[in-house]
Amino acid sequence: MSTTPSPLVSTAPLLSAEELKVAFPGRRGAATARAVDGVDLDIRPGEIVALVGESGCGKTTLARSLLGLVPPTSGRVTFGRAPLDYAGRALKAYRKRVQLVLQDPSGSLNPRHTVYDAVAEGLRIHGYAGDERAAVSDALSRAGLRPPERFFLRFPHELSGGQRQRVVIAGALVLEPELIVADEPVASLDASVRGEILALLLRLRDELGLSALVVTHDLGLAWNIADRVAVMYLGRIVETGPVEQLLTAPQHPYTRALLSVLPEAEGEPVVLAGEPPDPSKVPSGCRFHVRCQVLASGEAERAGVAEACRTVDLPVLNGGGDAQVACHWAAACAGEGGGGSGDAPMT
Repeated sequence: MSTTPSPLVSTAPLLSAEELKVAFPGRRGAATARAVDGVDLDIRPGEIVALVGESGCGKTTLARSLLGLVPPTSGRVTFGRAPLDYAGRALKAYRKRVQLVLQDPSGSLNPRHTVYDAVAEGLRIHGYAGDERAAVSDALSRAGLRPPERFFLRFPHELSGGQRQRVVIAGALVLEPELIVADEPVASLDASVRGEILALLLRLRDELGLSALVVTHDLGLAWNIADRVAVMYLGRIVETGPVEQLLTAPQHPYTRALLSVLPEAEGEPVVLAGEPPDPSKVPSGCRFHVRCQVLASGEAERAGVAEACRTVDLPVLNGGGDAQVACHWAAACAGEGGGGSGDAPMT
């Protein structure tokens, strides 16, 4: 079921990416990999945004750049309207306000550290001058580990997978961040535990006004947690909008293909042609056209946009919250009253 957007969401972005690009030079003369190739993305206070796409689409690189871990090749990131400084004390202060939660809690936790030390580590790095024990206790309680003192002296191997993920979340919460970036936060957990962790993230949003960017390949997860979804393919956002609108009336063929494989989807799953995206081989025109089921079926030809799909690039979607799509075919459908949206085919 879809989540209800938080009433705390405001219109002013907390974090923004503007024309962000991250490129990695190829080795031994190989082509440059355009991992992030022009992205605008806003995250507002109290908002959960799901960044969705298959492996290799650039979503993790984008998340790492937003965290300050990977400097962009061009473009910029702003936090609270101030440009992100990727060096020095400013970056350390930023990382206190924006915390990372990784998908594998076992890999995130030092097996030699107790739960208390794992959660207190961030406080010590940032020179926290308050009551450390009280801060650790409060973070564990907020993460759903109660009574917190019961977990202080435990080691990661003594905990369940869900408990370990809660410790990782507590380690982020202890610094009282404004935004967390969660990279596949439930991918390594049993199905019975996933709902508990997603419910925890929603509760933290509602109680603390905490913003989150949730990186995932799973549109089903996005349906259950996000206020807004951004679908990424080969370095760019190809569709974005409020979760219910995007997932009940998807416009981009790639979004439709991702939705078709969900267990509750009707009809046959869409099997995409060709290989997964290669950021060193970005095709001309729409970057999805070589795998597009709409082009392959002749629908784009009948809509009069097949040539544009193959040859005409599409603009970068702005970072706002309205439903948007970068697709020549969806734009043609919208012009014919077919329910699509986006920019008209560029010529």
